[in-house]
Amino acid sequence: MYELQDHAVLSSAPYLARLNAPTPWSTRMMPLHRHMVRASCRVLHSSGAVTARQVLTLRLSPAAGQGQALQQGLAALAARAAQQPGLVGLHLLRHDAPALAPTTEQQIRGHADGAADWAVLASGYDAAALRRLAAEELGDAALAALGAAPGAQRHIYGLAYSATPGDLFQQPAQETT
Repeated sequence: MYELQDHAVLSSAPYLARLNAPTPWSTRMMPLHRHMVRASCRVLHSSGAVTARQVLTLRLSPAAGQGQALQQGLAALAARAAQQPGLVGLHLLRHDAPALAPTTEQQIRGHADGAADWAVLASGYDAAALRRLAAEELGDAALAALGAAPGAQRHIYGLAYSATPGDLFQQPAQETT
């Protein structure tokens, strides 16, 4: 996950140059990526923290005419979920990708990236709490009652690495006299 200051970065010349001139490491790894989803999103609602040991991702779509109801229902759930033991935050995102030609990275993988219409990210320190959330409050019946279309996809991931801009961009050493 990457947070951007400006959504326009995703269609900028420097970003496209990187996607169209992958590093040797990316070139070796891209063919191994299967069913890749690269969803450029805007935040619709956010409650609590984002970074945690575990994250539940939920890809879903609103049922016809139910977008506002689904957004309101998930926003209310976010406020409650962020306070539950084992969880630290819940965030609702909507896909908003810039129109781009297929990139060299996609060509190396042999397919275009999948997308998520909407995404829910629930972060927590307890995978069991995330599994309960996925089965109950974000289960198929609960989502349908909120206004979601059938077919939501859920996955739980563990944090492997977290970096801040300071970790990535070394500051020049200060001279002392």
